[in-house]
Amino acid sequence: MRRGLAAAVVVAALTISASACSGGSSGSDTSGPVTITWWDTSDATNEAGTFKGLVAEFEKANPDVKVEYVSVPFGDAQTKFQTAAGSKGAPDVLRADVGWTPGFVEAGFLAPLDGTAAAAESAKFKPNLIEQAKYQGKLYGVPQVTDTLALMYNKELFAKAGITTAPTTWDALKADLAKVKEKTGVDGFAFNPQSYYAMPFLYGEGADMVDAGKKQITLNSPAAVKGIDTLNSVLETPGIRKLDTTSNAYANIMDAFNSGKVASIIQGPWENANVFKGAAFKDKNNLGIVALPAGSAGQGAPLGGHNLVAYAGSDAKHQEASQKFIAFMTSAPSQVKVALANGTLPTRDDAYTAEVNANPGIAGYSPLLAGGKPRQPLAQYSSLYTPFETQLIKIVSKQETTKPGLDKAAAEAKKLLPEFSTQ
Repeated sequence: MRRGLAAAVVVAALTISASACSGGSSGSDTSGPVTITWWDTSDATNEAGTFKGLVAEFEKANPDVKVEYVSVPFGDAQTKFQTAAGSKGAPDVLRADVGWTPGFVEAGFLAPLDGTAAAAESAKFKPNLIEQAKYQGKLYGVPQVTDTLALMYNKELFAKAGITTAPTTWDALKADLAKVKEKTGVDGFAFNPQSYYAMPFLYGEGADMVDAGKKQITLNSPAAVKGIDTLNSVLETPGIRKLDTTSNAYANIMDAFNSGKVASIIQGPWENANVFKGAAFKDKNNLGIVALPAGSAGQGAPLGGHNLVAYAGSDAKHQEASQKFIAFMTSAPSQVKVALANGTLPTRDDAYTAEVNANPGIAGYSPLLAGGKPRQPLAQYSSLYTPFETQLIKIVSKQETTKPGLDKAAAEAKKLLPEFSTQ
């Protein structure tokens, strides 16, 4: 989300490129330790330090392998990896969003991990997360961290408004927002108009952006229209925070929630650590986390997270080192350390220790994982968020009505999926 100065971006790109090209996958020296390059896409300010510490532990335990750590902004990583892999200069290991797997596999960028050291303990991971790391029956990643969306709310503000039970439907949420505003003067809810945060409104009506099995674009289906109409009705409720469509919307919304100026938001566990730093949540137990309200077809939220994947262009020696590194970084002890330090959710049951479960943020989100909706196994799926978001912003800003706006989004999706039919 962050944007740096143009010069800084250029320097960073050159540094990353140089790091990738000088990494272990291109080295010919067979003496001494193997050097592999890892692109870490975690938050450089709040999360990366934990992973750097694990890298040092891995190197100490495995003196035959050196890891060249490179922090790559998440928003740039997909494009940078595609460019680097296309020129045989990609890192040996990448922390990849779960939605990138199909596209990277079809491009020939990822090495299958079935039967390797990286996947030796795959039976200990949550089954739905392992399935999401597969494509066409083969395993291409090992889940490092997972997430889903939930309703985060300020318990104190809800209590002051006389609300004793978290809302389970969007209509109930709308009623609660008005109460919060009336009783506390605080905005009841803020919505981030990014397409990912609108997915629960589609899922709640039984819709998605596409139906991969039927090869059909469903962004403008009646169910999808109903879902976005529901979102619009929420945004028109008294007590809603003024819609923010600026480039700083994400940060602005989080600042408002963390400081107690907004009572509820839709958010994921990657923000747990930041929320607990906020003035409103010095008492961690003031943070409420519940499943998102349901639509007419039920409740649904996207199942997300990050996998560690191995570059297919690395030679056998570097592949072996990469597999060993992936196994270490996704082991139960490593995941426990990450969860305790960063407040994020482990991907294997044996990492949910008593100490990990004592974190209110983790305890709130972990029961919701079983109901998360995995992304469809389609190479272009992640790219569909862009045309959806372009029209979503216009729709919620009242520049476009729902059906015509979603028709335009579907038309753009058709360009990405010409073999798919439309509604």
